[in-house]
Amino acid sequence: MKTFTLKISSPEGDLFYGEAVKLSLRASEGDLAVMAGHIPFISSVKPCDCKIELEDGSERVGTTDGGLLNVGLDKVMLLSGSFRWKE
Repeated sequence: MKTFTLKISSPEGDLFYGEAVKLSLRASEGDLAVMAGHIPFISSVKPCDCKIELEDGSERVGTTDGGLLNVGLDKVMLLSGSFRWKE
């Protein structure tokens, strides 16, 4: 599957930087999933669980208190006030 570069940052620093297949979360418009080739957009993010599907098929889940999602042509950035991994 195609991947895109994903970066998750909070005031504590970068919490994830790498390749992802899919990012699922709740934006201001509702639940959404971002995959490689998604049309660029910017949206606010509501408090939610964020699921990241990795190249090897594994999944990482974290919780955000909200923030800003910036989807570019080949890079996605989630800026969060607070982000914690569920592991």
